Amino acid sequence: MAVGFYFQPTGFSPAVYDEAIKQLEQAGAGFGSVPGRTFHCAMEVDGSIAVFDIWESTEQFDKFGQTLVPIMTKLGADPGQPMVATIHNVQHG
Repeated sequence: MAVGFYFQPTGFSPAVYDEAIKQLEQAGAGFGSVPGRTFHCAMEVDGSIAVFDIWESTEQFDKFGQTLVPIMTKLGADPGQPMVATIHNVQHG
């Protein structure tokens, strides 16, 4: 069952987000190479990046977090606690 995660990290400016993406790619966890993530959206809200992801399972998300959280911490961003919800429906287009 798919699970959605919505984050509003602190200290996560667009520049910090872009650097985190660069470091994730260098760590082999860039877009398209992360098992289980089916959707990613980064939104700018009042100068900070908020993120919404859809994952096939919480376990896959947790495994990705083992790479992501240290990168964010090193960059001075705190992911905080996400809002988590079971995905009922996704429509494209």
